Amino acid sequence: MAYSNTYAGAPLLAEASARATFIRKTYTHLGLAILGFVGLECVFMSMVTVEQIMPMLGGYNWLIVLGGFVLVGWVARSFAHASNSLAMQYLGLSLYVVAEAVIFVPLLVYAEYAAGASVIGEAGIITLGLFVGLTAVVFVTKKDFSFLRSILMIGGFVAMGMIVCSIIFGFHLGIVFSGAMVLLAAGAILYDTSKILHHYGPQQYVGAALQLFASVALLFWYVLRILIALRGGGRR
Repeated sequence: MAYSNTYAGAPLLAEASARATFIRKTYTHLGLAILGFVGLECVFMSMVTVEQIMPMLGGYNWLIVLGGFVLVGWVARSFAHASNSLAMQYLGLSLYVVAEAVIFVPLLVYAEYAAGASVIGEAGIITLGLFVGLTAVVFVTKKDFSFLRSILMIGGFVAMGMIVCSIIFGFHLGIVFSGAMVLLAAGAILYDTSKILHHYGPQQYVGAALQLFASVALLFWYVLRILIALRGGGRR
């Protein structure tokens, strides 16, 4: 009887083991992506000055940068979700990390100039705390946040439209917008984490790590913007 029970439960145990392995690989790759991002930022920030960066933060230059990032991000995601090629998946993740590192350089250099170097570390700590808390919510409750997909898509399109309009028409997106984007990023982390827990296949850990990295980066971006604004350095 004992042998029969063990045998009957074997498929469930195997599935749970595969899911646990997938989750471990996903968060390992997320950690490596973050480490790669930090390393690249250290290199990139040592190569530029605030005087060189400031022209990129305004007008159509920034619109071009954003457009390039969206295009590269789309290509990177396509590669990272290529189920038939692990090499392509890693290429997609690497490409996305590099793209994030490049687009973050102006904000980080300006943050250091306008609010002090410590503000970057503080934003990182706050982002980590929020990420851990949101992750715990999903893993403790086991809730499926797939219902957030439509909300996130609509919110993302609205946010992108407002960003583009602010560049074209020259108005500033203030701290309220940044706060709303923090909420959007938090929703994305809940959504991505629930997909990791419930929906991704066991071989999709690279693509899952990319999606989660993108959401964490978005959260970090707007947490940092809020801190800059609170210290009187927010200009956009």
